[in-house]
Amino acid sequence: MSKETFNKPSDVVAARGKVLVDGPDGVDVALTPEAALETGERLIDKAATAAGQRRLAKLDLRPEEVRSPDGPEE
Repeated sequence: MSKETFNKPSDVVAARGKVLVDGPDGVDVALTPEAALETGERLIDKAATAAGQRRLAKLDLRPEEVRSPDGPEE
């Protein structure tokens, strides 16, 4: 199943010790600060991965075809 992809970032505010996220397609969640921090770290990690995938796709390369500048992995 394909999910719709949005290009508008979510709105985020801190209120009364909670982090409130209001995003596209009805996203409306309240997180503890701890859950928000972990979610943020996960988003940054996966955003970097997705950006790399998109760049490789533009170059028409698959990740396994990319060689490390340090030589082949052992």
